[in-house]
Amino acid sequence: MRNRVKFFDLARCVAAVAVIAIHVLAPYRYQFGDIPFNEWFTAISVNSVSRWAVPVFILITGALMLSDKREFDLGYYMRRRLGKVLVPFVAWSLFYAYFSGWSLHGFDAAHATQVLTNSLDKATYYHLGFFYYFIPLYFVIPLYQLFVRRYDDWALYALTGLWLLTTGLFLLRIDGLWSAQLWLYSGLLPLGYILYQKVPLNRRSVFVFVVLGLAAFSATIYQVVQMSLEANKYAFGRWLSYKTLNTVLAASMVFMVCRYVGENLSEKTDKVVSFISQHSLGIYILHPIFLWPMNEFAWYEGHPVWMIPIWIVISGSLSLAASWLLSRSTKTAWLLP
Repeated sequence: MRNRVKFFDLARCVAAVAVIAIHVLAPYRYQFGDIPFNEWFTAISVNSVSRWAVPVFILITGALMLSDKREFDLGYYMRRRLGKVLVPFVAWSLFYAYFSGWSLHGFDAAHATQVLTNSLDKATYYHLGFFYYFIPLYFVIPLYQLFVRRYDDWALYALTGLWLLTTGLFLLRIDGLWSAQLWLYSGLLPLGYILYQKVPLNRRSVFVFVVLGLAAFSATIYQVVQMSLEANKYAFGRWLSYKTLNTVLAASMVFMVCRYVGENLSEKTDKVVSFISQHSLGIYILHPIFLWPMNEFAWYEGHPVWMIPIWIVISGSLSLAASWLLSRSTKTAWLLP
């Protein structure tokens, strides 16, 4: 049995919270000019400093999977790795296609059917888009595992450095073959392995990542606000993408900070973090259900500085409880990766 790595649990927890924050603040984004600027700026700032959430989940996957030295077993991999994610994804896609048909006006079967019809290339609910770029990574992970085992560290650094360059090009809208979604997401896998296995864990290295991450936060906020002011509407270019250099730097900072502090948590804190981590993907999958009334009844009205934390706690707590309940029965536990 693989030893538990405590900082992975901490990273999953903070990433789950950040994902909820992104979805809670969504109604404020397009209210540029309709709400006071300080309220819009608050929401946009939270959005700008939370985009690392999804990349952190992929960094953890890369750190774990590329560190696995066991011989590759196709049957085990398809059943225990890919199947464990793919089957729940299909089930939840069906559920959320149905769920999308509900509004304050009742159930719209035609809308739900249309959503399901388009599900091959478009998520049935906004948060499930994650699986459309996460699941394909399982087809390239074995290739990266082979690369790590066959070539030395410098080859790995060169490949990852080339990928980092393309994330910068993509941010600047310099497109080419390197703009392929699978390439831009898959580079997070070896980066996660490098941050876990190759980067020394000391104050100096963590400080460097913190400086780079904070610089990325500042640049993202500035660019989004400036672009919106110039366009006189909400605009962000590619600065809020999960596939750009600024987001990669922010995700790397969070990963390294969690690695630095995650192994020294108090026993009580560690138990809480471990419990939340076990249900982090459950929280991810379930929390939109509990945000539905917020969106439908406009219960987000109020200053984002307190409304965002309130709804993070409400939806996060309820989705954690729901995930725990589902995990208690063998009949439903399979629904949660």
